[in-house]
Amino acid sequence: MTSALPDSTFDAPFPGDLEADLALALRLADAADAASMSRFDAADLDIRTKADATHVTEADLATERAIRSILEAERPDDSVFGEEYGVTGDSSRQWIIDPIDGTANYLKGIPMWTTLIALAVDGVPRVGVASQPAIARRWWGATGLGAWTRTASGPRRLAVSTVDAIGESSVSFQSIAQWRDAGKLDALERLTSAVWRDRGYGDAWPYMLLAEGRLEFVAEFGVQEYDIAALVPIITEAGGRFTSFDGHDSISERSSLATNRVLHDAYLDLLHTD
Repeated sequence: MTSALPDSTFDAPFPGDLEADLALALRLADAADAASMSRFDAADLDIRTKADATHVTEADLATERAIRSILEAERPDDSVFGEEYGVTGDSSRQWIIDPIDGTANYLKGIPMWTTLIALAVDGVPRVGVASQPAIARRWWGATGLGAWTRTASGPRRLAVSTVDAIGESSVSFQSIAQWRDAGKLDALERLTSAVWRDRGYGDAWPYMLLAEGRLEFVAEFGVQEYDIAALVPIITEAGGRFTSFDGHDSISERSSLATNRVLHDAYLDLLHTD
């Protein structure tokens, strides 16, 4: 008998009304798009190196400030956790922001970068927006409200693929260096040898391809909460499953594994075979 219980905490029904929060998240994305696009591919873009040796641009900072200014006015009691300005406030409701996911692409004028906006309640991401203004794409979702993308004819509901055989699946593994640094090259070799097609698309975009039913698997390492929180509601509401690489319902284990759900356990078995 099929269980009526959700597969994970991320899938569990939420008793609150998230419609207003989702509407706000979409407005936050509008403000973020305006800020980020105003400096995209600018010849005089200010670029600095952070203590962790990653880059930050003036656009990263301005985009996060644009989001925070709206939240301060409209959700003053909520906490905010952003990549560039850290954590402010102490609340069970926390907005998690990556102003420009893919800064390395942004500073090179490559249009594949994303603003990620999430609302987590009691640590579980419930609202997510992923906006890629340089290619005029946006995806969003919220627990119980479905996952959607914007098209020329209006919003279109998202659904993951129904592929049920690893040998017929298409996967994105982000980068070889990432898996090597995590000590997972053997697992990557098993994965890429078993699937139909493998590519390293990178950053947030492959997760959205998965939510659209174009991929069956995305995994990466070294991720922070702000890198993946917004992706969780979109993927789970599209019918997929999102865990850490070890299969836990967590956005704080510095790894991620997203699938079309039907193959999730099979991928875990393949990746963790000694």
